[in-house]
Amino acid sequence: MPVPPVPHPYWLRDNCPCPECRDPRGGQKLFQIGDLPEGLSAVGAIRDATGLTVHWSDGHRSHYPTGWDAPAGPDERTEPAKRLWEAADFARGLPEAEWAAYLADPEERIAVLAAVRRSGFAVLRGVPAVEGQVLRVARSFGYVRETNYGELFDVRVEPDPANLAFTGLAIAPHTDNPYRDPVPTLQLLHCLRNDSAGGDSGLVDGFRAAALLREQDPAAFELLARTPVPFRYRDRGAELSAERPLIGLDPRGAIREVRFNNRSAGSPHGLAPAEPDAFYAAYRRFAAITLQPELRLDFRLAPGDCLLLDNTRLLHARTAFEPGDGHRHLQGCYADLDALSSTLAVLRRTTAVLDELEALFAGEGSAEYLGEAVTLAAHMLQAAALARAAAAPPALVAAALLHDIGHFRGSGRELMAGTDNRHGESAATRLAPHFPPAVTEPVRLHVAAKRYLCTAEPGYADLLSPASVRTLAVQGGPMAPDEAAAFAAHPFGADAVAVRRWDEAAKDPAAATPSFAEFRPLLLELMLG
Repeated sequence: MPVPPVPHPYWLRDNCPCPECRDPRGGQKLFQIGDLPEGLSAVGAIRDATGLTVHWSDGHRSHYPTGWDAPAGPDERTEPAKRLWEAADFARGLPEAEWAAYLADPEERIAVLAAVRRSGFAVLRGVPAVEGQVLRVARSFGYVRETNYGELFDVRVEPDPANLAFTGLAIAPHTDNPYRDPVPTLQLLHCLRNDSAGGDSGLVDGFRAAALLREQDPAAFELLARTPVPFRYRDRGAELSAERPLIGLDPRGAIREVRFNNRSAGSPHGLAPAEPDAFYAAYRRFAAITLQPELRLDFRLAPGDCLLLDNTRLLHARTAFEPGDGHRHLQGCYADLDALSSTLAVLRRTTAVLDELEALFAGEGSAEYLGEAVTLAAHMLQAAALARAAAAPPALVAAALLHDIGHFRGSGRELMAGTDNRHGESAATRLAPHFPPAVTEPVRLHVAAKRYLCTAEPGYADLLSPASVRTLAVQGGPMAPDEAAAFAAHPFGADAVAVRRWDEAAKDPAAATPSFAEFRPLLLELMLG
């Protein structure tokens, strides 16, 4: 067969998505690159609406679905993926959310985490002003990064401070812990009390400051990006050091990190005789940019406010306050951006699945349901409402809601035409990547449950609607006694029977029908991620 143009054979084969090449659960490769034969080539290929199918010279067959090779976006840690900002960009308000809404609403959580990733920060309001709550905030999206300051640390005036943060002095814009390798990539600061005069918080977008330096003085930018600076910290129990440039770039030259902390920075080693003047001129110019008033966003944290900030990008600051004039007490902890990004990706993935299901209910679900007096969507929503009213476990409510999604895509017409569409099987298969067996197995078995009940309960068949009677014959009719006994012994048999009873009762055109949105939180809690 003619071979249409395909990408480089090793690149293409290295990305084969088939279950022989990749673990279907996690997508990890099941082979080593050295396992691929020398001289590998495509001997046949077909490109159609479903994607690209390639036959390889070693006999392997790969299928690449349409869109599988869509170009990836920029590295989410670098400047092209960010919104670089100045203070005026937040004239209408900060990216913020109420803590209760953040916990309860996945869309609200997505908005907060996305703001941290794109703008570098967000504020949660109404976090209980109780010691230790900052750890709960960090664990809502990831893991706490413990340091020599402990799992959490208090930011307040101390009699013998080991860090200037524990005084009432003004703190210039800086990133935290530049002397660590790797640096903590997220910082959280939770306000417990703030009734002192002063002590307001400030943020500067370090990526914006670095981009301005690049525009104004490319040579200074290049020098700071290639010159390692030693950062040091020591106290009675710690001796920490790291050497990194003030501006870190990715291999393509995009800004990926800013480490800026004058208190901890030392002098670069090994500079050529003429370089110290140039380095310090560049350093001073960058420092001056970070102090430009238009770049600094000032605000005041009130008790219950929790600030989340990207410590590889944002410089944070504080105005001075007088320790005897009221009290200022924050609790902080560190976390990491990879966990935040992971949680955000999983939330977006799961909400995308729910969006697709909700669209099916609103679209195809509004069509007639096998000749019944209700639509397909109304039928499934009524079944879920009956399960909820019966105080069924959440998984059974979900199973009742989703039991007939196998009828979508027009397959219900096949059943009415006399062909078993095996909609329970197809629904369970479709749901299995996203929901546990406690949801999918009752869905898979709900048709068998109808056949079982017709055998096990005299008179049950008389309760069936005319449409159910017609489909019963197509689906195999009542079970034989041995088949019924096997069904009764199935671990999910009783759950499938419960779904079946709600299924049969959920065909009332006069019944109140809830919306799909009412069940989204329940479905989200059950999803595998």
